[in-house]
Amino acid sequence: MAKKTRGEFAARKLIERRKKMRWKSIYYKRRMLMLDVKSDPLEGAPMARGIVLEKVGRESKQPNSAIRKCVRVQLIKNGKVVTAFLPGDGALNVVDEHDEVIIEGIGGSRGRSMGDIPGVRWKVVTVNGIALKDLVLGRKEKPRR
Repeated sequence: MAKKTRGEFAARKLIERRKKMRWKSIYYKRRMLMLDVKSDPLEGAPMARGIVLEKVGRESKQPNSAIRKCVRVQLIKNGKVVTAFLPGDGALNVVDEHDEVIIEGIGGSRGRSMGDIPGVRWKVVTVNGIALKDLVLGRKEKPRR
């Protein structure tokens, strides 16, 4: 059985070997090939602006039974359309079509969907430049455009 090189002058060989073996890790490979950034509608950015196209309801996964209120958003920077969740009680009444919203990741593991909302990876943070939370709680009013 061949052993790995050891000794005083083995550093180059060990470094090359480590470089080669790192590609066996799926996390390293995905990071180096930038697969997650390429497939990401936000293109690696933490937030993105978009225009609301329509309001949709998503059914939650088992064992829960609810219709989660979401919106279809077309991103301004690249024209891609994503579904974003509206957090808060009565948030759907605040958001209208053609509103400008800012979306961010919903906080699931490794950029995936969170909780019982299937396939929804984003949430709405602001509407027309005002925080959605303030609009839902009635602290501020949405500007007339």
